[in-house]
Amino acid sequence: MLQISQRWFLNRRLTRMVEEGKKAPGFSLPNADGETINLSDFKGKTVVLYFYPKDNTPGCTKQACGFRDASKEYASVNTVVIGISPDNQASHQKFRDKFELPFLLLADPDRKAIEAYGVWKEKNMYGKKYMGVERSTFVIDGEGITKKIIRKVKVDGHVESVLSMLSE
Repeated sequence: MLQISQRWFLNRRLTRMVEEGKKAPGFSLPNADGETINLSDFKGKTVVLYFYPKDNTPGCTKQACGFRDASKEYASVNTVVIGISPDNQASHQKFRDKFELPFLLLADPDRKAIEAYGVWKEKNMYGKKYMGVERSTFVIDGEGITKKIIRKVKVDGHVESVLSMLSE
């Protein structure tokens, strides 16, 4: 029981660390091709960092395809889209190739970024509790400051909503 309490406290502490108007946690994760990607690589660009539960599942596929379909609009406002899930590189590579995703998918099987951004949460499905990624999006400006946090994302309309925020 102590271990669960410690994890809860750690998650609460980490969740409070990511706040709008404050520096976003850095990360260093492999992309689908095994190249190491750092948040700092995107200095000067806005980053839409979205966390999702699992490759090739209905909601995650719909969200990824939404970002794919709007990729030119995001690029036109100097914005890079990056997806992070606990899936490994091989899974991301298949997912990217199958749906022709033009943006980065980063593998975080050790949940370093996932926990740093406070999106590893207790979930409940059909009365069964388990730990998993809470679908969330973070908009980070070119200086690494978190401008917007959207938690418990609903897939329908999300891509368009984030784009309209960026265009304001």
